[in-house]
Amino acid sequence: MFPMRASLVSLLAAVILVGCSSGGTASKAPEVAAAPNQDGRCEASGAAFAVGKPASAELLEQARKASGAQLARVLKPDDAVTLEYRSERLNLHADEKGVIARVNCG
Repeated sequence: MFPMRASLVSLLAAVILVGCSSGGTASKAPEVAAAPNQDGRCEASGAAFAVGKPASAELLEQARKASGAQLARVLKPDDAVTLEYRSERLNLHADEKGVIARVNCG
């Protein structure tokens, strides 16, 4: 009885893991125009146009695409931030008024 239960539990665990894995059959969001670099790493110079403009969701997305980054965020002066460096993330640093003061990757 015990070996049969162990087999069933193992089979159930395998089915759950297969269900959680990402397969190629799921539909993805349509891809946007090719970014300057195709490896997903951020190139801050591509987003330099954002400096001096008010922070917005539209500006963030335009800057992310222009830099080739996979991720992007707006950082305000009092925001708590993590200290890890992520080469695929663009940071737009806003001042107290919400205007982008500088851009960098990480």
